[in-house]
Amino acid sequence: MTMEDLTYVTYVAAKPEEVWNAFLSPEGTKAVFFGSVLRSTFEIGSRYEYVGPGSDGDETVHVYGTVLEFEPHRLMSFTEHAGPSYRDNHAEMETRMTLTLEPVGGCTKLTLVNDKWPDNHPSYESTKQSWPMILSNMKTYIETGKTLDFGW
Repeated sequence: MTMEDLTYVTYVAAKPEEVWNAFLSPEGTKAVFFGSVLRSTFEIGSRYEYVGPGSDGDETVHVYGTVLEFEPHRLMSFTEHAGPSYRDNHAEMETRMTLTLEPVGGCTKLTLVNDKWPDNHPSYESTKQSWPMILSNMKTYIETGKTLDFGW
């Protein structure tokens, strides 16, 4: 099965700097990414990891990869792998995630593209369902300081 790019666009009532900080700060990532924090130097070619509570304890690596592009308040792009506890072949299952922020009036246009899916990637369908929830949760968190209740 050929995988199509996953593309999402939303508008957030905040400046690009505020949106950027929510995606990188421990407070923002813990609130929206299930208690995980983002660890990286953010230098091109460096590793990043979302680490938090999970099947391997508090230091479970949920997602990891390599920083491809990083322009503060505007663009970040990474390779993306599910953590080792999710798939035995996690190193082979690479996609790319690119987040772009653009000021539009008094708000920010947020575009997320998750692409370069290998054929028959086992996480494609779940990722297709989870990105809209994560982005909606992030938008709500940035605009109100609260997260959505998905009943989890």
